[in-house]
Amino acid sequence: MTRLLIATDAWHPQINGVVRTLETLAQNLPAFGIEPSFVTPQAFHTLPCPTYPEIRLAITAPGAIARKAAEARPDHVHIATEGPIGSAVRRWCRRERVMFTTSYHTRFPEYLHARLPVPTAWTYAWLRRFHNAGSGCMVATASLEAELKSRGFENLMRWSRGVDAELFRPRATAPDLGLPRPIFLYVGRVSVEKNIGAFLSLDLPGSKVVVGDGPALDSLKRAHPDVAFLGARVGEALAETYAAADCFVFPSRTDTFGVVLLEALASGLPVAAYPVVGPQDVIGGTGAGVLSEDLRAAALAALDISRDHCRAVALEHSWQAATRQFVGNVARVHRHAGHDLQGLQSIDATD
Repeated sequence: MTRLLIATDAWHPQINGVVRTLETLAQNLPAFGIEPSFVTPQAFHTLPCPTYPEIRLAITAPGAIARKAAEARPDHVHIATEGPIGSAVRRWCRRERVMFTTSYHTRFPEYLHARLPVPTAWTYAWLRRFHNAGSGCMVATASLEAELKSRGFENLMRWSRGVDAELFRPRATAPDLGLPRPIFLYVGRVSVEKNIGAFLSLDLPGSKVVVGDGPALDSLKRAHPDVAFLGARVGEALAETYAAADCFVFPSRTDTFGVVLLEALASGLPVAAYPVVGPQDVIGGTGAGVLSEDLRAAALAALDISRDHCRAVALEHSWQAATRQFVGNVARVHRHAGHDLQGLQSIDATD
C-alpha cells in the first residue's frame, strides 16, 4: 500500500464541505491501494480562530507537527489547508524533499477581506507562494482553475467532488417540517461570506429554512424572525431536511464548489443561485437549477424543475470517480518526477 499523509487544519468538530470531502476521500482511498493518515488539530492544543471561533487552530511548535508527519513515513503528502498545520507540514516536506500536492478549497482572500481590511491581492500573493511550492494544486472546477491560473497559480489539476446518493435521496414519506410551502432551503455555514442575507431578504412565498451554525447565526435570527433556523444537522437528519424542501437556494458568491449543491440535487431539489464559480460548474447548462443575478426570480423559476431530473444530474457525480481523479493526480506528479508509486502506475487523472 502507498502511504499518503493528509495535512489539514479543517477537521472535527467542524461541519463543512472540506471536512466531508477529506473524510469521504479517506474512506475510498484503500480501494485504490492507498493507506491514508492525517495530521489534524485534534492532535494538539487549539485556540479559536479570530472572528470565527468555530474553527480551532493548532497551537504548537512547528517541530511537533513535523514529528507527526515524519512518524507517518509517507510516500506522498497532500496539504489540504494553508493554516498552521498545513504550513508546518509544507516546511517539513520542502526540508526533507518529500513530494507534496495541495488543494485550494476556500476563497480565503475574500473571506478575510469580508472581516478585516486586508487587500485580497496581498492574500493571493501569499497563497500563490504557498501552493506553487508543491508538485500540483488541486482545484474542484474549470472556472476556479482558470481564475487561479490568471492569478499566477501553477501546476493546477482538477479534483472534483461526489455525493452519497444513498443517503441523499428523495423520500416518498419525507418529514413534514410543519411550515407553509413552498419551502426554500439553505444549508451551510452561517457566516458573512456565505451571503445568506441575500436569500433571507427575498420576498418569497411559503417559508425560508436555514440549516447550519456559525458566527452570524444570532444576528440573522434577530434580523429575520420569520425564518426557521434549524441549527446544524448531519447524516439522516440532514438528508431528511433536504427531501422535505422544495428548492435549494445557494446565495454564496465565494464558494469554490459547494458540496451542498450535489446533496440538494441528489435529494431531488432544484437549485437557485448566482451565476458564479461553483454553481456555474455544478449546475451550468444541466437544467437542474436556475442561475441569475435576480435570485428571487431564480428561486421561483426553479420550483418548476423536475425533481427526477435533479436526481439524475447528481448521479453523474460519484465519490469513486472523484477519488480516482485524486489518485491519478498523485500518480502523475510522481511519474513526471521519474518514479512511480507502487500500485498506482495504471491510474491517471484523465482516466
